[in-house]
Formats: sequence, C-alpha cells, structure tokens
Amino acid sequence: MTAPVGTAPNFNRLAAPYRWMEYLSFGPALERCRFHFLSRLDHCRYGLVLGDGDGRFTARLLATHPDLRVHAIDGSPAMLTALRRRVAAVAAAHRLTTQLADLRLPDLHLGNTTSPSDPSLPFTPDCIATHFFLDCLTTPEVARLAHSLSALAAPGCLWIVSEFAIPARGWMRPLAAALVAALYRAFGWLTGLQPQQLPDHPSALAASGWQCIQRHRHLGGLLVSELWLLR
Repeated sequence: MTAPVGTAPNFNRLAAPYRWMEYLSFGPALERCRFHFLSRLDHCRYGLVLGDGDGRFTARLLATHPDLRVHAIDGSPAMLTALRRRVAAVAAAHRLTTQLADLRLPDLHLGNTTSPSDPSLPFTPDCIATHFFLDCLTTPEVARLAHSLSALAAPGCLWIVSEFAIPARGWMRPLAAALVAALYRAFGWLTGLQPQQLPDHPSALAASGWQCIQRHRHLGGLLVSELWLLR
C-alpha cells in the first residue's frame, strides 16, 4: 500500500525496504496482480499512474510499451525518487514526468493549471493505473478521484486497478478479513495511515461512469486485478 503525503501518512521511510517487505509477506503475488492486465494497454499512448510506490509497475509499463508516455503522481518524495530510479534503469526517463501531490484533497482538481498546488497533466490519458493505492483512501475520496479522472480521461480510457479484497463467501473470507485488518494496523503504525477498512471502490468507480469489464482473483480472492472502461 502506498499513500499520498498529508498531515498523517508518511511512506518515505518505507521506500527502500518496500519491495522486500512485499516479497516477505506475499511473495510474487502482488507483482503478478499488478502486471495481470499489462498487455491490454498495447494500444495506449498516454498513461497516468497514481500511487505506484517504488515504481515497479511504471518501469515495466514503459519498458514494454516503447511508444507510451507516463505521468506518475505520488504523495511520497522518497517513493517518487525510487520510481524515477527504476524508470531510468530501463532507459525510459525521457518518457516520464512525475508530480508530488496529495490525491486525497477534497478541493484538488486534476488538470487544473490555475494553482501551483494542483497537478497539471501534460496530456489526456487513455490509460490509468492504481495498484494498492485506493485502499489508502476512504470511499468518498475514491469517489472524488474517480469523478475527476472521468472528466479528464479520453473516451474509452482503460483503468487498471489492483487491490486487496475480502471474498463475499468461502473458506478464504475470514482469513482475508484478518490479513487486511492486520495490514491496516501495521501501516497505520508505520505511516500514520488513517483509513482502517477497504473502500467500496467498485461502487465509486461505477457511479462516475466507469465499467468493470474484466476481473481476475488471486490467492483465493484476497487480491483482485480489475480492468475498468470509461463509458
């Protein structure tokens, strides 16, 4: 999980060990979740990546899509530094722009260039990616973000979402609930992250004109990869 900078959450000190913390906890499962729909973006030219943490997805996206440009926004200066370093390692820094911004702000208008504090996008995105980022927001915050993105994105824009989930039923449900609760407690302690439950991101995205066209579950439903389309 990665979160934007604000009065409480601070993910800077996790930038260096973040990858190893992830592997020790879930092995390669989170990475497989991130990359699951990567090939569906082959036709895209302008990507917006929000809260990618240390930049493994952004680097892979740029390395596998040589005609793509990406604008990456994160709230942690240290995470953005790690992201830029990974992108430079795949010789794609010239196709990357980055921005430090708190995407939880209720008065934040993506693409508004009238205020220096507002992110200004260098292009109209035709693909968006959020990997283990929406779980750092509340449902109203996800709804505001989805509404802003629907107004900014190109028609037919694809949005890849990777998230933790609690299955509705089955043997995995109690284990998933316990794991998610433990993760929130840990990240609350390590970073000051305030949300303590998963947001209802499917409802928030659907209310802003996004349609889930494909979903894949990993680890018995603990993780989901989703592909959303702007109707």
